[in-house]
Amino acid sequence: MAGFVIGGVLIGLGDCTTAPAPSLEADPAYARKIVTYPSPEPPGTIIIDPGSHFLYLVQGGGQAIRYGVGVGGEGFGWSGMALVHTKQEWPDWYPPVEMLQRKPDLREHMVQLQSGLGMKGGPENPIGARALYLWQNNKDTLYRIHGTNDPTTIGHNVSSGCIRLTNDDVVDLYNRTPVGTKVIVLATATPAAVTQ
Repeated sequence: MAGFVIGGVLIGLGDCTTAPAPSLEADPAYARKIVTYPSPEPPGTIIIDPGSHFLYLVQGGGQAIRYGVGVGGEGFGWSGMALVHTKQEWPDWYPPVEMLQRKPDLREHMVQLQSGLGMKGGPENPIGARALYLWQNNKDTLYRIHGTNDPTTIGHNVSSGCIRLTNDDVVDLYNRTPVGTKVIVLATATPAAVTQ
């Protein structure tokens, strides 16, 4: 029994306790680490394996830096090759019209910004601390590799197709990734085999 003392008398609070706050951290199984990852791709290439919820930044010597990711939910996955066209720190978020139609409650968080209806970049923005903008054939794919203000989503199929990392991980990846970097998103049916 918890309690406190007033005038030498123990005042009991019974079993008045609060539940611990839910964890706002990513599952440690998705922590960033260096792994063995033989790849024919040159160092610096980003390979995303949505089926296993990992992004690999290819290094030399058959190794990669592995990051845990959240990926596209049912019907929002994609695969193929793209290039990092631009990068932004604390990017503004402009959800596409289709997303606003699917999730009308998002509108209450949007304001008119320079490029349209969106949310100003910052810690409350779901795009997180950094974003890498992916293009194919000189055209914006509308897919991003970005951070998240909800690290519990890492390791899950939760996005509208974008690849999300913890804010710490996306800052690390951002700092290692120049514009023009090749990004390969694998089809989800065959997760890559990796040893640790």
